[in-house]
Amino acid sequence: MKKHLLFFLVLFAVYNSFSQSEIVEIWDVVPNSKTTEEQEVITLDPIKKISLVKTPTLEIYLPSKKNRRDKSVIIFPGGGYSSLAYDWEGSDIAKWFNSKGITAFILKYRLPNPELQITQHNAPLQDAQRAIRWVRLNAEKWNISPNKIGIIGFSAGGHLAATLGTQYNTPNNFKEQAVDTISARPNFMALIYPVITMQDNYTHKGSRNKLLGKNPTILLKDTYSNELHVTQNTPPTFLVHSADDSAVPIENSLNFYKALKDNSINVEMHLYPYGKHGYSLALNKGYLQKWPNLLYDWLDNLSLDKTAEKQPKK
Repeated sequence: MKKHLLFFLVLFAVYNSFSQSEIVEIWDVVPNSKTTEEQEVITLDPIKKISLVKTPTLEIYLPSKKNRRDKSVIIFPGGGYSSLAYDWEGSDIAKWFNSKGITAFILKYRLPNPELQITQHNAPLQDAQRAIRWVRLNAEKWNISPNKIGIIGFSAGGHLAATLGTQYNTPNNFKEQAVDTISARPNFMALIYPVITMQDNYTHKGSRNKLLGKNPTILLKDTYSNELHVTQNTPPTFLVHSADDSAVPIENSLNFYKALKDNSINVEMHLYPYGKHGYSLALNKGYLQKWPNLLYDWLDNLSLDKTAEKQPKK
């Protein structure tokens, strides 16, 4: 019996030593947080969902060394800012990127909750900023370029990605460490059926209610309506949306595309007549399932050496 137990313990250790991913905490002390007895909740049917996140983490997925390229991407799963579709729009996406030689990081970010945070709407962006700074700080360790780090977000995760892409230089309101002075600007971003606006006409009300509360001020709505914050320094952007999306209207992507185009940002958008909302890799959904390969083609032809932040003229 002991021999069998020893065998399985050794097998388990060997399996984990070759594990595909590693999880790291991105904060020593999580800012903007309250002490609470609430515990993180994970459900597994039909997909893995995580809610009540208190400890933000990055899960690191590495391609084989022989296939590894110098690009990397941080993934923001969706879930209406109430949960994270962690495998559906997280680990499945990370594995796809790995198949293309791209290192992937899944951000388990805090979901806005007045019971867990002092200022709920600040928490997701704080985690997103810290995540890209942490990846940039450790780029050499993972054999990736600090100048080729992108982000991809789905649905509400797309809103967080777009917020980071347009408002990456939002000042910190907590005691900084050295890592917090590193640039949080992504080098590119992909937004898949994203929530973009918090305005009444086209927002996803569930996401807005969770992020800003049920009666947000005009200032708050404007602050988190990302189509209003595009500048010449917004990174190159890839957009995917479906015309029959009744949860997040296609106008979110259309208006963001226009703002990007008006600011001469490299942008590619793919609109589909069907697909509705929340289709992840869109497997078995006809030609909709080709969107990941279109993203790869766009990335493969993107001149990231030309996407550096532009400095204002003196």
